[in-house]
Amino acid sequence: MPKEQADLYTSIILISSIFFVIVAGLIVLVTTYYKKRKAHLEEKKALNQKFESELLKTQIAVQEQTMQTIASNLHDNIGQLLSLTNITLGSINISNAEKAEMKINTSVELVNKSIKELRALAKLLQGEQLLQNGIGYAIAQEINWLRKTEAYEIYFENSLTKDITVAPQTDLVILRLFQEICNNIIKHAQATKITIQLYLQENHLFLSIKENGVGFDYEQAKANNNGLGLNSIEKKVKLINGLLYIQSTLGRGTEIVIQIPYP
Repeated sequence: MPKEQADLYTSIILISSIFFVIVAGLIVLVTTYYKKRKAHLEEKKALNQKFESELLKTQIAVQEQTMQTIASNLHDNIGQLLSLTNITLGSINISNAEKAEMKINTSVELVNKSIKELRALAKLLQGEQLLQNGIGYAIAQEINWLRKTEAYEIYFENSLTKDITVAPQTDLVILRLFQEICNNIIKHAQATKITIQLYLQENHLFLSIKENGVGFDYEQAKANNNGLGLNSIEKKVKLINGLLYIQSTLGRGTEIVIQIPYP
């Protein structure tokens, strides 16, 4: 067998192996998702029977949003990527080395995208587990993910003590708010530097996120509902009795400060 053809066979086998590993990982992820969804529905039923506070309603809404995001990504993103990978692998013709190599490269790109999507979903599923160690730890882990991209110069000041009283219901909302703000920075800000502060002051938790991106007109963006999710962020902050401060200047970046009664 010619060396070129042997190399193509090796590449196809390697990509196919990775493909099946991803499928196996997806099965585990789906199983975990359904287990968590079942537990969430049971928790929702119990909470609805026992409590009527806005905080608990917000917690349920945040969890439902997370579940909807996972379900949507499983169906629309990962499912489509794996289907395309399967079709591409199945259409490879070894006798045409040039086209076979192009399809192998396409398959590699699809596999890498699938892995990225799976990691993102795994982060959502791990959110509540991270909070067992406190909001400071959970946010630190999110920042570690940002640092791994090597796209930002990140400064993180965490002044929370280890023996702080944990407020899990509030913590979950804070974590989702932080993830939503970071997602906006990644998508829209074009920033290179991010400064994050987390501290307690007079029974209030403060979360400050400042970046040096392109900035925006806050009032106009809020009125136009232009994809920044500002209304969603404001609503979540208000429902946990918090205050939201946003200062943004075109060309000079944005600073967001969230103040929340804590614990």
